[in-house]
Amino acid sequence: MRGKRGRPRSRPDTLLADRGYDSQPHREGLRARGIRPIIAKRSTEHGSRLGRERWVVERTFSWLHQYRRLRIRYERRADIHEAFLSLACSLICLKQVRSPFC
Repeated sequence: MRGKRGRPRSRPDTLLADRGYDSQPHREGLRARGIRPIIAKRSTEHGSRLGRERWVVERTFSWLHQYRRLRIRYERRADIHEAFLSLACSLICLKQVRSPFC
C-alpha cells in the first residue's frame, strides 16, 4: 500500500504538556510550526484530563527503567541498545499477558 508522496512528515500534529510549559511564547512557537499545543493552564484546577494520555507514556518508561541496562545506557552501539529494548518490551508484554489482573 502506498502512502502520500513526498518527504514523510516528521512533526507531530499535537503536543501534550504540563503546567511547566504554560507560556505564550511556547504556544506561539508551536503554532508557527503547525503543531497544536495542548498545555495545561497554570492558574486552573487539576481537572484538565491532560494526565490521562501522559500517564500511559510515563508508566511505560517506568516499566522500561526496571531494566538497568536501559535506565543507564552502557552500550555505544545503537543496534545493541535496540536489541535490549526489544527484549525488555517482550518481557513486559509477557508479564502483562500472564497477569490475571490485566
